[in-house]
Amino acid sequence: MPLLDPKSWQARTLAGPEHTVTEPATGDALGALTLAAPQDVAPAARAARAAQREWTRTPHFVRAQVLRRAGDLFTEHAEELRTWLVRESGSVPGKADFELHVAAQECYEAAALASRPAGQVLPSEAPRLSYTRRVPAGVVGVIAPFNAPLILSIRSVAPALALGNAVVLKPDPRTAVCGGLALAAVLAEAGLPEDLLQVLPGGAEVGQALVEDPLVPVISFTGSTAAGRAVGELAGRHLKRAHLELGGNSALIVLADADLEAVISTAAWGSFFHQGQICMTTGRHLVHASLYEEYVERLAAKADSLAVGDPYRDQVHLGPVIDAGQLAKIQGLVESSAARGAKLAAGGTHDRLFYRPTVLAGVDDHTPAYTEEVFGPVAPVRSFATADEAAALAADSSYGLSLGIVTRDPARGLDLAERIPTGIVHINDQTVNDEAVAPFGGVAASGTGARFGGEANLEAFTELRWTTVRGDVAPYPF
Repeated sequence: MPLLDPKSWQARTLAGPEHTVTEPATGDALGALTLAAPQDVAPAARAARAAQREWTRTPHFVRAQVLRRAGDLFTEHAEELRTWLVRESGSVPGKADFELHVAAQECYEAAALASRPAGQVLPSEAPRLSYTRRVPAGVVGVIAPFNAPLILSIRSVAPALALGNAVVLKPDPRTAVCGGLALAAVLAEAGLPEDLLQVLPGGAEVGQALVEDPLVPVISFTGSTAAGRAVGELAGRHLKRAHLELGGNSALIVLADADLEAVISTAAWGSFFHQGQICMTTGRHLVHASLYEEYVERLAAKADSLAVGDPYRDQVHLGPVIDAGQLAKIQGLVESSAARGAKLAAGGTHDRLFYRPTVLAGVDDHTPAYTEEVFGPVAPVRSFATADEAAALAADSSYGLSLGIVTRDPARGLDLAERIPTGIVHINDQTVNDEAVAPFGGVAASGTGARFGGEANLEAFTELRWTTVRGDVAPYPF
């Protein structure tokens, strides 16, 4: 029996419009569902809050058991969930398998959070027991995007639940199934009590209502920097914590001693994985002048060799971009870059939503595809003469998410990384990496720092409470 039955995959009646679940590779309908409207948020938050009161009193080992079982179910239902990721989000099967692996690991790591020490005993000037304790925030609002829909939902949902919270999840409507309903189905089968996870697929107006709802004290948002600014501003107005994981324009620095034979595969993966629709995508290739010409030639040849097409029916390296709006943005940035003098070394064309992997040479500070986040399979390449220049170019960005440095001298790479503000650094690797055990987040326009993974989850989804206990009532002078 399938985990996701289109006839019964929405337990709650929602007030929004009917939505056709579409396969971007073909335009075919995969099913239909009802989207949420702003008025759906308040009852969902109330139901979640009511369920959370009992859940927070549930023994930690029971919560952990639910999350461990959920991790197992992502593996047991891998074939069905992989199909949804491939068809609904345009993922190639390998990328879908990566999402399923990380989703399972996020659940296992979240299960371990449930039994983590909850606080500290403190010294006190008075004759009393003084201690801190981490307590659940209550209801956590999660707003997740389309590009890695399963990972970018479960990495907030799983730890929030494990720590005793309820969750209202708003997935992107374009990936409402694999980024929302799939999680709800897995967790329900794992034994999660009813109403603890509310799934409200909808647009920006639903996200706004979620941020404004008085029963939701914490917001976990992943998406564009522009949308994140709006979420952060609105959350601040309502005195809420907002954890923001936003865009990027990450640099890959290739030093003069790099092995070009090895680095081209790494470089191509960084820019072209999942059609470049990853926040960590390598958006700027900074290459030492002595390697620049050969690097452009080899990267262009690699781009030309990659197959682009329907990932469900064909063996391809790249699938479709998510929709026509995203395609138009990519094409517009490439065309305006060429108009400003960038050389199109590979790609720059598309068939329907299938955009060819693209290499741009001769870019500079006036090249739109170099200075802006493209969110598409585009690799702008720029040369530098010295390590100082490389550091300055890499740091010259409003973003600060991920950084890759390729060199035969790892110590030199680490030293260079110290001069470039980013939340993530990889020496001798490209910029796209993710592990459930690692903190994740960026600085500046890339977000509000590491808010996912390990200890960061404890801080993100709990409140720190100070408690004192005396044997007798405290005396005072009056």
